[in-house]
Amino acid sequence: MRAAPRRPNIIYMYADDLGYGDVSCYGATRVRTPNIDRLAEQGVRFTNAHSPSATCTPSRYALMTGEYAWRKRGTAILPGDATLIVQPGRYTLPLMLQQAGYVTGAVGKWHLGLGEKTPDWNGEIKPGPLEIGFDYSFIFPATGDRVPCVYIEGRRVVGLDPSDPIVVNYQHPVGNEPTGKEHPELLRMHPSQGHDNTIVNGISRIGYMSGGKAARWVDEEMADVLTGKAVSFIEKHRSEPFFLYFATHDIHVPRVPNQRFVGKTPMGPRGDVIVELDWSMGQIMSVLDRLGLARDTLFIFSSDNGPVLDDGYRDQAVELAGDHKPAGPWRGGKGSIYDGGTRVPFVLRWPGKVKPGISAALIGQVDMIASLADFAGQKLPPDAAPDSFDVLPALLGRSKQGRDHLVEHAGTIALICGGWKLIQPRPGGPAFSGGHVETGNQPEPQLFHVAEDPAERNNLGEEYPEKVREMMARLEEIQKSGRSRPK
Repeated sequence: MRAAPRRPNIIYMYADDLGYGDVSCYGATRVRTPNIDRLAEQGVRFTNAHSPSATCTPSRYALMTGEYAWRKRGTAILPGDATLIVQPGRYTLPLMLQQAGYVTGAVGKWHLGLGEKTPDWNGEIKPGPLEIGFDYSFIFPATGDRVPCVYIEGRRVVGLDPSDPIVVNYQHPVGNEPTGKEHPELLRMHPSQGHDNTIVNGISRIGYMSGGKAARWVDEEMADVLTGKAVSFIEKHRSEPFFLYFATHDIHVPRVPNQRFVGKTPMGPRGDVIVELDWSMGQIMSVLDRLGLARDTLFIFSSDNGPVLDDGYRDQAVELAGDHKPAGPWRGGKGSIYDGGTRVPFVLRWPGKVKPGISAALIGQVDMIASLADFAGQKLPPDAAPDSFDVLPALLGRSKQGRDHLVEHAGTIALICGGWKLIQPRPGGPAFSGGHVETGNQPEPQLFHVAEDPAERNNLGEEYPEKVREMMARLEEIQKSGRSRPK
């Protein structure tokens, strides 16, 4: 009897704050990304792919659950001591693949909260990744600029000395650790806004932390540590179908590349960490080649939201950008309802199965759970993944059609449909984000014909009031219905 064919592996590599125009296969010229480019040359490069939100936590929530994050309270950018926002037992992307026979692993940035109450950093930390479908996890809790600055493997902080317990607080200082606000002379990277609390590794962070000194990460080593864990997961599970969710720290702040990448671009630390990110990609591709797994692996690469230059530290990202356009041709960036906030790099490779090319199909990362369920031969429960559509034919390059509509999310929400985009009004919303990015908040509806005006410069709301009413009604119905995926 012939053995049943092995299910293809799945890798989802998720960069942080990487813009559409930040990699060379999408037009960057002041930084080269040969490994990401090679993935694109061997696969499908999407030009109309969107993260679920213009910021990180809501994008990751929607990716895991198939539900737009704006439907659920408490999915804004989380502090480092937040509780888990994905309910254990809920149908998630890793749980679905676990049920399909995959061994599942999460490596890197988490930022979905941990624990039912304040996490016990000195004991067992749960619920977390292992309670929502992952068999293995090696994560850091939130972001590189938020405490606690430690890794968690499974349910425990890595390398913690019990005699030096960790205390974390986001309201007031703890212990006697110096802060960037009070001791700027101790800093090797100075904040441009906020980011002036506890100093770790010469860099002040958001939030206060004491203890755990032996467990604290070294920023320059983060890419090596996380990539090494991702490679080890692949090596360990080479003989069985695996799903690896590899969420990098790069290119989020603080941007502190390993010394071997310093000076590799004319754009300072922000450009250099793009090169470091590309190195991480190269390491994953190399281990797949070495183990003969490349042709048996569906490899997806994308970013959680659009780009930002000044995101809290004075690292010369603005001054050294030159003619580099991080968001490519799109308006806005991280935190913006304009397309620069959510239209991100998205590349899929499956050698021998997916014909290389470029696709303009409209797809969203919220669709990963439904599409990969189809890929893995799983049927979604009726109440699961309420906003996730099966766009697998478009992902595999077998159809030019993706979704017929998509909702974007930043401070407000917008509907993309039929070449048009309508942005809901948000009176009183800030005009610019903390990163000096245009948010798109306006007191009146904004209507753009993005097929003809991709930079969203010409608001046609007054010229086409009927189109505004039509799209506003559909957007409100999507909001009220609680789901957009048909049962």
